[in-house]
Amino acid sequence: MPDINDSLETPPTILSFAKDLANLCSLAGLFSAVLAIYFAILGNFPASMIGLILAVFFDWSDGKIARSMKSRTDNQRMFGGQLDSLIDIVSFGVCPAIVLLSYGDFSPWFIPGAFIIVAAGVLRLSYFNVYGLVGESSYQGLAIDNNGIFLALLFVFHDLVSTSVFTTLLYLVILALAVLNVAPIRTPKLGVGWYYGITAYTLALTLFYGWQLLRTNV
Repeated sequence: MPDINDSLETPPTILSFAKDLANLCSLAGLFSAVLAIYFAILGNFPASMIGLILAVFFDWSDGKIARSMKSRTDNQRMFGGQLDSLIDIVSFGVCPAIVLLSYGDFSPWFIPGAFIIVAAGVLRLSYFNVYGLVGESSYQGLAIDNNGIFLALLFVFHDLVSTSVFTTLLYLVILALAVLNVAPIRTPKLGVGWYYGITAYTLALTLFYGWQLLRTNV
């Protein structure tokens, strides 16, 4: 009698999924987030914000690429979904937490805020992975990529207020985003047309923070 395992298909290797173009785009977003974390630890927040907004751009781009790949198998789609979710935790949960901790000179007072934004992200994505969208076009809670969108925008105003005021504002924004991530509210799933808006937003903030870096080094 043949072994039942003989009829089972050999699973693909882990690295075989890295050849998928959408997954490569997701990994580019992860690299951007790692750079954002690195520069945040160094206290170079303009460079950190460039990394963060690029992480948002790649997060949007991987979905667009995946939808255009008609030959993707069910396993590739499921793997891509899990990969995207795990990278989102790093990009829009851990990265904002590190930004907050670093801006607060790693004071213990900033640990609760850092924990809350990471915990909210984990809870939000775990919920989404189980229940998905509410209806056809709504999320429950604020989609976690908005953490990167709003945080990158916030630092545009960094030089307009004192350090103490901005520190308080940063802490409050982080807490507000965490609350919105898990709030029992519906937020719309933005359509494909918004991708071009995100592209323009990424370009504008990258140029702005790049100009800040050049001005600082002159």
